[in-house]
Amino acid sequence: MSVTPITPMSSSARDAKDRFPSMPRSVLLRFIHRGVLVPEVLITHRRLIPEGPHHQLLKDAGFSIRAVPDDVDAMQADVLIDLLGDAEAVIAGTEPFNRIVIETPNKLRVVARCGVGFDTVDVDACDEKNIVVTTTLGTNHHSVAEHALAMMLAVYRGFPGRDLLVRNRRAWNKNVLPRFAGSTVGIVGLGRIGQSLAMRLPSLQAKILAFEPYPNEEFVKQYDIELTSLEDLLSRSDAVSLHSPVFPETVGMINRETLALMKSTAILVNTSRGALVVEEDLVETLKNGTIAAAGLDVFENEPINDDHPFLDMENVLLSPHAAGADNVSHHDSCVMVGETISELYRGGWPAECIMNMKGVSGWGWNRG
Repeated sequence: MSVTPITPMSSSARDAKDRFPSMPRSVLLRFIHRGVLVPEVLITHRRLIPEGPHHQLLKDAGFSIRAVPDDVDAMQADVLIDLLGDAEAVIAGTEPFNRIVIETPNKLRVVARCGVGFDTVDVDACDEKNIVVTTTLGTNHHSVAEHALAMMLAVYRGFPGRDLLVRNRRAWNKNVLPRFAGSTVGIVGLGRIGQSLAMRLPSLQAKILAFEPYPNEEFVKQYDIELTSLEDLLSRSDAVSLHSPVFPETVGMINRETLALMKSTAILVNTSRGALVVEEDLVETLKNGTIAAAGLDVFENEPINDDHPFLDMENVLLSPHAAGADNVSHHDSCVMVGETISELYRGGWPAECIMNMKGVSGWGWNRG
């Protein structure tokens, strides 16, 4: 990005004040001191490219905004490297900010994930380059919980198969399916999203099992949740919903061996991360009847390939990693990501949003 250096006595400084009338004086003086007119934020998250509250927040803080062009695939690391340019902050979706991308010479100070997961960001590499990694924690748990429940109910009642039966003008097979009321639902991971799902289940008369290494005992008691092992949960549940974060110990936790523990009538719902499930094993178990069906919002590789087996399976309900995107969560995420980047630039430290606080201790926007 071409910028015009400005000094306290230059006409460019007065021009900058005219161009950014709402910019705080302290921020404008920082531009003057640094000799840089406008730092740049790159938006790679597709849903945040259109105008929203984050745009105005960032502009008021003194940033220019550049978005990934519609015809560019930012899911490829080499493309992402070329896109970075002079960007000092990036608003990211699930693009691969891996070690190769982070270590390429760039000006990044912040990788701001619009979402709660950050498994596509190499935090260790960011630590080494003193780059802050942030998320919008606490903005989308209700949306994801609703999506998980909607998938659960839909799959339990035979969708998408029943929909396809009618659309494809086949003979109407009114096979009898189990009732959801009175079923046992297993929640794997009882954080914000898992808890939000649990809060919705009593009205449907479901019994709740949960696997959670660090449970909120008060919440567990309030909603009459039975804590148990993963193996016991899988063997007893009629529906299993995954809400664990991705850690080395959770990658591939749902595989051929653990799927074999489930009832043949059980369903699996995943609105967390594709890395939790070994997809090849899930395809096999769905085809051979080890479990009945699945609802999937996330996948090992996104977007999935055109020849993926899931696309031809009537006992699999699919959505495009959209569970966290209702209108309220989208707005709240936009506001939080804009405020977080702006606060960091002004010298603040929004600790609740920062995922690598220890790794970047002593961080400052102008300190490499």
